[in-house]
Amino acid sequence: MSFVTPDPFTTRPEIDGTFGVVTSTHWIATAVGMGVLERGGNAFDAGVAVAFVLQVVEPHLNGPGGDVPLILHDVRVGRPQVVCGQGPAPAAATIAHLRDGLGLDLVPGTGLLATCVPGSFDAYMRVLRDHGTWRLADVLAPAIAYARDGYPLVERICATIATVEALFTEHWTTSAALYLRDGGVPAPGTLFTNPALAETYARILREAAGGSREAEIERARRVWSQGFVAEAIDAFCRTEVMDVTGRRHRGLLTGADMAGWAASVEEPLAYEYGRYTVLKAGPWTQGLATLQQLALLKGFALDGLDPAGADFIHLQVECAKLAFADRDTFYGDPDFVAVPVETLLSDAYTDARRRLVTDRASLEQRPGTIPGHGKALDARASEGGRTAVGSTGAGEPTVGRIPSRVAPAEDGRAAENGRAGLVRGDTVHFDIVDRDGNMVTATPSGGWLQSSPVIPALGFCLGTRAQMFVLDEGHPAALAPGKRPRSTLSPTLALRDGEPYLAWGSPGGDQQDQWIPQFFLRHVHAGMNLQAAIDAPAWHTEHFPSSFWPRTSRPGVVVVEGRVGSATVAELRRRGHVVEVGPDWSEGRLTAASRDGRRRRAAANPRGMQGYAAGR
Repeated sequence: MSFVTPDPFTTRPEIDGTFGVVTSTHWIATAVGMGVLERGGNAFDAGVAVAFVLQVVEPHLNGPGGDVPLILHDVRVGRPQVVCGQGPAPAAATIAHLRDGLGLDLVPGTGLLATCVPGSFDAYMRVLRDHGTWRLADVLAPAIAYARDGYPLVERICATIATVEALFTEHWTTSAALYLRDGGVPAPGTLFTNPALAETYARILREAAGGSREAEIERARRVWSQGFVAEAIDAFCRTEVMDVTGRRHRGLLTGADMAGWAASVEEPLAYEYGRYTVLKAGPWTQGLATLQQLALLKGFALDGLDPAGADFIHLQVECAKLAFADRDTFYGDPDFVAVPVETLLSDAYTDARRRLVTDRASLEQRPGTIPGHGKALDARASEGGRTAVGSTGAGEPTVGRIPSRVAPAEDGRAAENGRAGLVRGDTVHFDIVDRDGNMVTATPSGGWLQSSPVIPALGFCLGTRAQMFVLDEGHPAALAPGKRPRSTLSPTLALRDGEPYLAWGSPGGDQQDQWIPQFFLRHVHAGMNLQAAIDAPAWHTEHFPSSFWPRTSRPGVVVVEGRVGSATVAELRRRGHVVEVGPDWSEGRLTAASRDGRRRRAAANPRGMQGYAAGR
């Protein structure tokens, strides 16, 4: 372990060593991952162990019923790869069923209608089988132990449970049986157990045991997708569950949907930015929006700009508006629609788009035009000056109305609150580099405790990722059976001078691909180390429609940390931005790890008092 003097603008030192580093959004998961490296496991063994522990200790941010994209570099393979753990829509999930049959104009943000095939488990099994070295029982042991023996509840878990307490008590009684089992909302610091989840993983191990490491993993995949897990999910989805529409709906997911899907491996998208090649998952995520922002920003002189100053913020926000307008017009599952990635990243297209950036804030949604591709989202006016994507009519929600103001979530994002409770969860993230140079970065999410009721036989709930689909047949992100929703989940890996160098990411939904380029630009143009680039003041815009129900937008709004200073806020307002000033430490939950020769470095976000980096 190297002892590094902290940067005067950081909360803690950047981790610096030669053995290996682990960083995640929860200190317990980081410690577990580091323990795997210490006992001879590689980055992929550690990553899978970390992922399962995060499901236990951050159930308001991710769970077994959720999804994950991973980007990894295995030195034996020699090139980065994307592992897709984003499950698709069920076979019965059609626009006709939701829009015409049920009278909905948006996919609900809670309940069972928005459930896709849970993708994270199979993705982790594929990573462990193809790139790891440990047996499944050893990788699952920490998660089982914490679920069985208890972990301390962080304040945000308790706050989330409090938000949905009435919903649990009145409608989601299986969730109340777990999270309100002592008669009320548990206090922060309570040692909390989830015996049913511990038994789910213990039973998978029992039914998969025997033979080689790879044979056990393959049996575990079948137990999940075709055995007792799939059977319990199928049975639960046949029940009616209250959701944000104010009505009860059955789920569409079946055991056959689960049996027919498996995690896949893809080549990442790439964009050259000076010495760096920045890699993202495909346009079934929003990761391309980071690459589009970098393409736009490459045409501006960023060196020497104050990374928390008005010029820097204005340029990044205006380029983000253009990139996200394109996201909402062109992105979708490339297995179903032709996404014009090459054009979106081309010099000619980007040069034309860059000319739209002036010294004034744009208050319009301005997607590009590419003949034969894309369709702009339709929007309607709503309460409080906000905008919601969709159309008026019989499907108007009666529960969970759009508030005129928003309450800050733990990372500074907007949380939508209504009588149906909190309908948006968040996400976790981890980055790992081992002594051999193997790297993995992942952003797991979905299956939040507030997304749908707990399946009592399994100890976890299902995800609601299908709320990101559009109920418009002509749109690239239109709902269709077997199609992946256009996810917000967005890990990042970058090469430097052709060598794998940096892995990073953040929770935050639509804000992920705002904080991710901010971090990178601070590191590259301002020369900040990983910790300083994370700790620096941050911001986000809510200008474009949210990916989450009820799909609201706030044109021109930029939310900044108070630390950017009054002079910067005044200048941004002079340029036409609608600036809201949040708490000093409220924007983002970034983590990052790098390899530079023999050196291994890492950093984690201090916001929220949970994230930690470790290494030596």
